[in-house]
Amino acid sequence: MNPYRLYLVTDDRQPIDVLETVVAEAVAGGVTMVQVREKHGDVRAFIERAQTIRTVLQGTGVPLIINDRVDVALAVDADGVHLGQSDMPATLARRLIGPHKLLGLSVETERQLFEAESLPVDYLGLSAIFSTPTKTNLIKEWGLDGLAGAVAQSSLPLVAIGGINAANLREIAVTGVHGVALVSAICQAPCPRTAAQELVRLMG
Repeated sequence: MNPYRLYLVTDDRQPIDVLETVVAEAVAGGVTMVQVREKHGDVRAFIERAQTIRTVLQGTGVPLIINDRVDVALAVDADGVHLGQSDMPATLARRLIGPHKLLGLSVETERQLFEAESLPVDYLGLSAIFSTPTKTNLIKEWGLDGLAGAVAQSSLPLVAIGGINAANLREIAVTGVHGVALVSAICQAPCPRTAAQELVRLMG
């Protein structure tokens, strides 16, 4: 199974009980990977949220990925960690988490995409495919052609992120990208399970 296909990134503004329900419903609807993101800098809260989601995911086969923080990933024994360009270097993160955990890296430019080929990572998050209101420091908008080019160029699995929703998902899927990462399309949906099912259907 392709674990990257429908990749849920959690909304750090949602209370932990809401998040718990959203993740459980989304996984029931077909989400294949979950990344817990916490941008507020409270490590204790991050660990608590990660442990809660780890419990939700137990027995589902869906990997738990921690955004940015290798220490949190190790603390909760997550399945992997996803790094940004300003986080811990991938080579050091790999030494710390070991050879069997998943390691993802965000790439925002052609140069970063090229440089990632020599790094000990398992997959790349390509952003942003389309500009979004939440991403104010956008470096590049790849668009569909840029995404298709990146898929052709990279030897690593690519996950597309940024402005992806039910309206453009079919076009995204046609590029051959391994998966899509979504936040609001699932987290803010009236029913996360139905939203995930519809997204899976659209991907074909």
